[in-house]
Amino acid sequence: MNHQASAVSTSAPIPQYTPIKNSTNVHAPSPTWFKYIFTTIVLGALIYIGMQLKFDLSHVPPLSAFSFMMLGLALVIALSFEFVNGFHDTANAVATVIYTNAMPAPVAVMWSGFFNFLGVLTASGAVAYGIIALLPVELILHVNSGAGFAMVFALLIAAIIWNLGTWFFGIPASSSHSMIGSILGVGLMNQLLHSAGNGVSGIDLEQVMKVAKALFFSPLIGFGLAAVAFILLKLVLKKRNSEVFEAPKGTAPPSFLVRTLLILTCTGVSFAHGSNDGQKGMGLIMLILIGIIPLAYSLNKTMDANQVESFAALSEKSAHILTIHPDTMPESKARTVLTQFIQNHQNTPEVIPAVAALSNHIGEAVASYGSIAKVPEQASINLRNDMYLSSTSLKQLDKGHHLDQFNAAQKATISDYRGNLDQATQYIPTWVKVAVALALGLGTMVGWKRIVVTVGERIGKTHLTYGQGMSAELVAMGTIIAADKFGLPVSTTHVLNSAVAGTMTANKSGLQWSTVKSILMAWVLTLPCAMLISASLYWLFLKFV
Repeated sequence: MNHQASAVSTSAPIPQYTPIKNSTNVHAPSPTWFKYIFTTIVLGALIYIGMQLKFDLSHVPPLSAFSFMMLGLALVIALSFEFVNGFHDTANAVATVIYTNAMPAPVAVMWSGFFNFLGVLTASGAVAYGIIALLPVELILHVNSGAGFAMVFALLIAAIIWNLGTWFFGIPASSSHSMIGSILGVGLMNQLLHSAGNGVSGIDLEQVMKVAKALFFSPLIGFGLAAVAFILLKLVLKKRNSEVFEAPKGTAPPSFLVRTLLILTCTGVSFAHGSNDGQKGMGLIMLILIGIIPLAYSLNKTMDANQVESFAALSEKSAHILTIHPDTMPESKARTVLTQFIQNHQNTPEVIPAVAALSNHIGEAVASYGSIAKVPEQASINLRNDMYLSSTSLKQLDKGHHLDQFNAAQKATISDYRGNLDQATQYIPTWVKVAVALALGLGTMVGWKRIVVTVGERIGKTHLTYGQGMSAELVAMGTIIAADKFGLPVSTTHVLNSAVAGTMTANKSGLQWSTVKSILMAWVLTLPCAMLISASLYWLFLKFV
């Protein structure tokens, strides 16, 4: 009996994990000064937005009551998407600093909201108009039509519905992919409702595959890189600073160095997220403004006389380079040819002459007005459409190596011309950036807790250590920055949550598989569900317009 008892007592113990206790930092009350700063920022931003919008509207004919109502409704829905986006993606950035006590929760949320704000303000707008390029071209060209408004409302409301549903259950889901799924759903329904022969476009299969690959690989990348980063960190610092690999004790913050690193990575993730994800709402808001107030927002009226003169000359020079046949193609036919080229991506002998014809027309039109601000309302929307067709067609021609027949100097001129086209059409007023930044920041401050608790308490079976928080945030920050550089649709939510799981696995802490399965299901279902909701809403809204 004694021998048996001894054998039992010396056998290897079976690991037992206890549920993680709620972090007291998550439930820390907001300081008294919080509400005053919060109120001041909101009021200041709203006053600035209102004054700028009033100034823009003062330079155009008065809007009808219906147009004014549509403008208000569209802006509210677009900003609501960014508000809900703040519930999800930006909340991920503060989870690690909160659960490692690096920052008090209210301060961390304000800190993240502020750097999201800065990220949005410094955004170039390239991502915003890249998202718009996924939409059916005929709806972009006629966004002021009933079908155009049905498209915008359907995809925004669909993304909001999916984001709110996953947030309610505390499941981290990608706002980026819900938006892309909604766009694809509208495109699919647009194609199903019309025969291909009627000149409509639907889903860009190349872009779908690109998003699908990113959706599949981004969690694996986040998981693997974070696990490797944590192991390397352990090899370097285990003997020098063992505190890094311990869980926080009570409410005590980590050492100065660890705390600084955690705050820096949180700041980087917040800024990178604002500069990337914040642009999705910007692009749709610009589409709304172009549709309702084309005179004010169709073209970039900040271009000075010298820029306009240079642009007109560059247009005519590019038209001369692109002119293959001496006979000029009629403008109406050129628009039809380029619209079909953008829809089906099939180059024909007429495409380059069509770009030349429109380029020549654009140069003459701009030169005749002398200033973008002097372009009349109906002409502004037509001129913008011609610029959009020319720029998008040149981009596709360059991507397909169809411009290789020209020499280096000619290609450089064409590239400069395309840049000028984008400058004239792909601009975002500062007040739009402020509005999106405000909505994103407010969403973080209001709805952060559900997602933060999931990331901090329900992914791993043990409390997040300082080293795990540092590794996960570092990988997320680096991945988003790399994604911006290469133009890849990587999700902040996907990368950070899988990175936390990767550090838990590398530390042999164990995973809570019920939560992991819920997150995986959300990742898998986001695209198809968003597509189904937006397609259904688009079909429904078309019945009313």
